[in-house]
Amino acid sequence: MAFPNEVVTAEPVLQNLASLEAPFRKESLTGTFVFGDPATGPLKVWNPARAKKREIPASTFKIANTVIGLETGAVKTIDEVLPYGGKPQWMKEWEHDMPLREAMPLSAVPIYQELARRVGLERMQASVTKLHYGNGRIGQVVDRFWLDGPLEISPVEQVDFLGRLLRGQLPVSDAAVAGVKEILPKTALGTATVRYKTGWSTNSKPQLGWLVGWLETADGKTTPFALNIDMPTQDLAAKRLPLALACLEIAK
Repeated sequence: MAFPNEVVTAEPVLQNLASLEAPFRKESLTGTFVFGDPATGPLKVWNPARAKKREIPASTFKIANTVIGLETGAVKTIDEVLPYGGKPQWMKEWEHDMPLREAMPLSAVPIYQELARRVGLERMQASVTKLHYGNGRIGQVVDRFWLDGPLEISPVEQVDFLGRLLRGQLPVSDAAVAGVKEILPKTALGTATVRYKTGWSTNSKPQLGWLVGWLETADGKTTPFALNIDMPTQDLAAKRLPLALACLEIAK
């Protein structure tokens, strides 16, 4: 089923890079890695079949959720404080009101659920469709669809979405894009900077760990990437960023 505003794009070319297997084997992890922008050339990939498989995006959707929240005016700025709801949370760090600037690096689920409720079901569906994000389906529960489904996206679609964001080709304002770029966590990789967002889909079988973002070189060139791994236990969460950095060292 196609959505009314769905963008039809050519099937990206996937270049299987055998050397990308080594970081996965070293950590005894099963997963996939995608590096590149389908608009500019072939994608460097480990495990191409998995790279095309759609999965629940979990907290990687916070990138799109931020853009949608800012674009619709559900939140005025990344510094507007949103309420967390006053209930006990999985992480104690989530148990206070905070702006998106703080909520993004903490991956604070209740803050982004409040943002989604402010956007509302109708505007959220229209926005996800307009952004051509994954399968475009949000169902009827506006504050859970990226955690439970039905929204799903593949690693290849993640880099496509991020590539359009980086090129300024999303149908949203420059201010909305600038806002999300500003608050994403970052780390250094040599002289380059890596902007990234984690995700953990506990409703996938097996549970799935995500890390998506982009590499920005000293000359300002940006290239998106997406990683996912089977993550049945919480201790594996800490392996996502080092694994992604090891893969970026090979693919860049």
